[in-house]
Amino acid sequence: MNIHEYQAKQLLKEYGIAVPEGSVASTPNDARKIATKLGTGKCVIKAQVHSGGRGKAGGIKVAATATKAAEIAKQIIGMTLITNQTGPAGKIVRKVLVEKTTDIARELYIAVVLDRTAQKFAIITSPMGGMDIEAVAASNPELIFTTHVALGQELWPFQIQKLLTGCKLDAEQIKVGTGILQNLLRLAQEKEATLVEINPLAVTRKGALRALDAKINFDDSALYRQPAIAVLEDPEQTDELELEAQKNGLNYVRLNGNVGTMVNGAGLAMATMDVIKMAGAEPANFLDVGGGADEEQIAKGFEIILSDKNVNAILFNVFGGILRCDILAAGVVAAAKKIKRKVPMIIRLEGTNVEEGRTILAKSGLNFEMAGSMKEAAEMVAKITVVAKNC
Repeated sequence: MNIHEYQAKQLLKEYGIAVPEGSVASTPNDARKIATKLGTGKCVIKAQVHSGGRGKAGGIKVAATATKAAEIAKQIIGMTLITNQTGPAGKIVRKVLVEKTTDIARELYIAVVLDRTAQKFAIITSPMGGMDIEAVAASNPELIFTTHVALGQELWPFQIQKLLTGCKLDAEQIKVGTGILQNLLRLAQEKEATLVEINPLAVTRKGALRALDAKINFDDSALYRQPAIAVLEDPEQTDELELEAQKNGLNYVRLNGNVGTMVNGAGLAMATMDVIKMAGAEPANFLDVGGGADEEQIAKGFEIILSDKNVNAILFNVFGGILRCDILAAGVVAAAKKIKRKVPMIIRLEGTNVEEGRTILAKSGLNFEMAGSMKEAAEMVAKITVVAKNC
């Protein structure tokens, strides 16, 4: 689960990390009031959406006065912000963060990331803040400093020295930086975050360290243990179809293609998307119904796929185990009879009760074709979508 920058900064403050003074606004008039209260003249207006790259997309601007802050807020609130992380549909801005400007001398990068391979937290720092860490890794890998900490453990002094020495901080700044590192790790551990990132961590001209931007992601599976975090979720930042799938216990992610997919098992779903692309088509979604889906969930998944107007063919790829092939077939038939929109379907079934499933489909009167393998299914659906695209 992602949260907004203003929410992330509130958490940083709770853990003793300095952030610029500011507040969130939902209207231009709110922005004017906040800017006036800040009393500094200049302030920064920042679009609050779940995406990086907001500045390049016009979502972050500096205002010289409270009146100008209101004007900029009016421009940003309600706009559809399109960044390299939002996809072509973009995200609607409903709030802005109004903050004091910071007199920046230089910018650092600092983050705590859950390294699933190592089963530890990776703590990362760099003197090249304000940039995508991936770009720094590509151009200046020697300027990225990393150490790992086992879950539930703390940073050792020698690890802190490794992380901060390369950032060229003086003795007082290293003392403050040590606290920031320790508190970020504590935040990640206590709140079960998968990422806590400050980019940039500013070194001001007076030598202070201040978090100018913050991004925090949380483990969805742990939210039942974190009620105070769970309430921070903004459903308006989640794709409506993804939200509907979530309510029904389905793992669905909308993509940009035109081939709808329904698969049982995340690994099989990823492989299915790969063979679709190899066949020359593009998947419209990732949908893993899991092993325990019932007929009602299958039907709901089918409805969700067809709610995406870009879908002009569907590939069902199911290996029956816990989810039997006859259950899938019954769910597809039930949903198809309720939904008026009809699209071609390619179905590949194998496993438990496969013959029963095929019989249910054969007697349904639905427009579908059976495939004997993943490769054949992908080629069949690619042929259909290419024809549809050229019509």
